[in-house]
Amino acid sequence: MKELLGEEGMDYMPMVLEYGQKLAVGVLILVIGLWLAGAVSRAAQKLMAARKFDAALQSFLGSMIGIVLKILVVITALGTLGIEMTSFVAILGAASLAVGMALSGTLQNFAGGVMILIFKPFKVGDVLEAQGYTGSVAEIQIFNTILKTPDNKTIIIPNGGLSTGSMINYSTEEHRRVDWTIGIGYGDDADKAQEVLLKMLNEDKRVLNDPEPFIAISTLGDSSVNFTVRAWVEAPNYWGVFFDLNKRVYKEFGKHGLNIPFPQMDVHIHNN
Repeated sequence: MKELLGEEGMDYMPMVLEYGQKLAVGVLILVIGLWLAGAVSRAAQKLMAARKFDAALQSFLGSMIGIVLKILVVITALGTLGIEMTSFVAILGAASLAVGMALSGTLQNFAGGVMILIFKPFKVGDVLEAQGYTGSVAEIQIFNTILKTPDNKTIIIPNGGLSTGSMINYSTEEHRRVDWTIGIGYGDDADKAQEVLLKMLNEDKRVLNDPEPFIAISTLGDSSVNFTVRAWVEAPNYWGVFFDLNKRVYKEFGKHGLNIPFPQMDVHIHNN
């Protein structure tokens, strides 16, 4: 060996061996680390699939986990070669901070989308009232949720506000209570009105018997005696029952001597 390299070559031999050893370790870390990063990413996606996470969330988070782990592996491998990584990490951190500040709203929406897809406060097909809008959920995306209104408008709501704000999910429960306020004129038979309303509800097969319908005088208005009427129905029947009872009250109250009042004013004239 000494004859081949000479005296000067032998002087560099320890350095070559040292860096050769570091290079071998770095390559080994890189190969094994990249394989492990891919394995962890695939395992995370399988775990999310087993937990029935949204398909879009599975793909996105799986890819993100893989990218982050691969970056860490490359940094570790370069550090093993003796390359100073402090400045590189500082630059990477500063760049990440700048991008994060520029995309703060977008990142908030992304985080909100992740929370929605994980905890599932609603699902596609549910009817929501949120952020001043009411509609059925057509699609849950990473950054936005798409609602369709009854008149076929498309509403796009950012997930950031949706995940942190209040909402009403009308599709969570199997049954819903339908409420009416129905008035009769002063002088009409209140007991008769209550009997007629109860008969109408009992004749509607969509109205549940348990809990029983509730009918009571709630207020004595300026021009009417007002009844509060409540009945429980299966959620899909809510609007059908609501509109049908209004129609029957309008058509049939007169047959029973009951008047549907309207605002009126009595004027009394006194002759002096």
